[in-house]
Amino acid sequence: MARLFESVRYLKGVGDARAKTFANLGITTLYDLISYFPRAYEDRSRILPISELQVDEPACFRAFVTSQPRTSHIRKGLDLTKLTVADETARLNLSFFNQSYVADNLHYGEEYYFYGSLNGDYMGYQITNPVFEPAQAPGVVTRRIMPIYPLTAGLNNNLISRTVGLALDACLDELPELLPEALRARFGLCDGVSAYRNIHTPRSFEALEEARHRLIFEEFFIFSVGLSLLRAKRSRKGRPPFAIPKIEDFEQLLPFALTGAQKRAISDIAGDLGAGRVMNRMLQGDVGSGKTVVAAAAAWMAVKNGQQVALMAPTEILAEQHARGLEPLLAELGVRVTLLTGAMAPARKKAIRAAIAAHETDLIVGTHALTSETTSFSNLGLVIADEQHRFGVAQRAALAEKGDNPHLLVMSATPIPRTLALILYGDLDLSVIDELPPGRQSIDTFLVGEDKRARLNAFIRKQVAQGHQVYIVCPAIEEGEDDTLRSAEAWAETLQMTVFPDLRVGLLHGKMKAAQKEEAMGAFARGDYDILVATTVIEVGVDVPNATLMVVENADRFGLSQLHQLRGRVGRGGNKSYCVLFSSNRNQETLKRLKALCKTNDGFEISREDLALRGPGDFFGTRQHGLPAFKVGSLELDLRTLQDAQTAAAEFAASEELPALEEYKPLMERIRALFASAEG
Repeated sequence: MARLFESVRYLKGVGDARAKTFANLGITTLYDLISYFPRAYEDRSRILPISELQVDEPACFRAFVTSQPRTSHIRKGLDLTKLTVADETARLNLSFFNQSYVADNLHYGEEYYFYGSLNGDYMGYQITNPVFEPAQAPGVVTRRIMPIYPLTAGLNNNLISRTVGLALDACLDELPELLPEALRARFGLCDGVSAYRNIHTPRSFEALEEARHRLIFEEFFIFSVGLSLLRAKRSRKGRPPFAIPKIEDFEQLLPFALTGAQKRAISDIAGDLGAGRVMNRMLQGDVGSGKTVVAAAAAWMAVKNGQQVALMAPTEILAEQHARGLEPLLAELGVRVTLLTGAMAPARKKAIRAAIAAHETDLIVGTHALTSETTSFSNLGLVIADEQHRFGVAQRAALAEKGDNPHLLVMSATPIPRTLALILYGDLDLSVIDELPPGRQSIDTFLVGEDKRARLNAFIRKQVAQGHQVYIVCPAIEEGEDDTLRSAEAWAETLQMTVFPDLRVGLLHGKMKAAQKEEAMGAFARGDYDILVATTVIEVGVDVPNATLMVVENADRFGLSQLHQLRGRVGRGGNKSYCVLFSSNRNQETLKRLKALCKTNDGFEISREDLALRGPGDFFGTRQHGLPAFKVGSLELDLRTLQDAQTAAAEFAASEELPALEEYKPLMERIRALFASAEG
């Protein structure tokens, strides 16, 4: 395998200078180069006569040069070379801008293959800047399916394609086969060498599809096996099993009955805690499904076993809300709840940290302040991370390091299709709360334009007159951020001064100091404001049962899942609630996306629609939230292959014999390399 990891600078035509340019694409070795897959393909394999060429449709044709190429100097920096070509069906003019070298490469009376797009008008048709090569030469840029690569300054497509070809010839025979023959036969996969050859130089579109299928399966399979092995390794970390108290003791203190889904989730957690191994579980549920109660049950079980619990929330507002809701619930069970946030006065934080270190408190609710070096736990046995997608892996790990292999429960109100969740959180066991508590009403959602503004204002007044409250969410904070966006500060002032001078209008946005945000949200929760104009700082978790109307300005600027989260801020009491999406965007795809939200309150259905329309990158935001960067596979387009790979990966990871077999050695080496950082 020596050549596979040889530097690209040794390839003909590369050298030290060009090797640095390749490094800008993450390519330093021959293996990097053959693993740099095309982003698209052009069909240059079909040869048409000149008479059948269509305007603006790229095509390949064979023709003789019928005039001597002539170059004219149009102006400074612009040269034009023109000639005519012909086949037995028609003649055609060719023009080349700033390519005077073609006059030396295209010879009168000789035959060539050309590839380009026909353009023109009533004055005549021509092709501008076609690629070409002699008819007797092997097809390099014509007569083939041409790969199109992502580029960078200093590297054009032909250069990358040629260099990839050199690398394939030099090292492809050293490429280890990662998928044994039995596995390939079961899922109809070609061998690895054929896949790499045909992904770069496909002999047909059928061969290209076979190559893509193999490489997509390989990507998903390796990632899924790695996650399964990582989960198994974490599960082998021992902890003394908890003595699980009677769940009925917890249930009887609740002012409501648990749903079946909540009971199943609590049972999953109890099974983990009593198994004598470290729990790593994801608790997923739609807005308002009651995840916090399940987390409270987990915390109670840990505290009953003499352990401390840390609950980390992404914002101080949400941390305070959790503490405020959990304290009266758990106090009757003897659980001492404490809040710790970065905004607290230094003396207050010091006193709380001393109490934590002395085990004078049991459940500590907080933000990133929990991960501070100055925060020490006496006996941390359970870590709960709320809104998992808001935290990077490092933050989660930093809190877990505060204890001796503490159990981990992560929660998310972002519904994710189960197959995708297994990729994103495949190192975690998954519990899903897929039913809402009794009495939760569906929220009527409407998409309207500016022509309905007066009617909406009247509806806002009606809601307030009935004693209810209203959220109005804006995508921007200040004027000038984007002139096309409604800004929270300016709109709050307009509403208070002009539209609703007799109502109480509050303002909340992310740039406010923590104490200001806390005061604004607290005032709204107490009923001091009729209307709260806010940014998406209120997206997650904030609970005001009296709020019955959510208005979202410039709704087209938000993703469906984010809009669903915002909508979930209302309908938390017993009153009928509504969501109004304002948008002046008439783009059909945008309207289709927003109308999808109006049709359903099912967060899982909405997330599937959002994923299909926007793709996983936009759906989840930054890569630190856990989304793997697959080179070939598409999570929304290749679900069938993903499911096959996950099935095979689960069987492989569950086997004690297969990973130890010699034929799986290259696969295991690749998995270890991919997960080296995660295994530590």
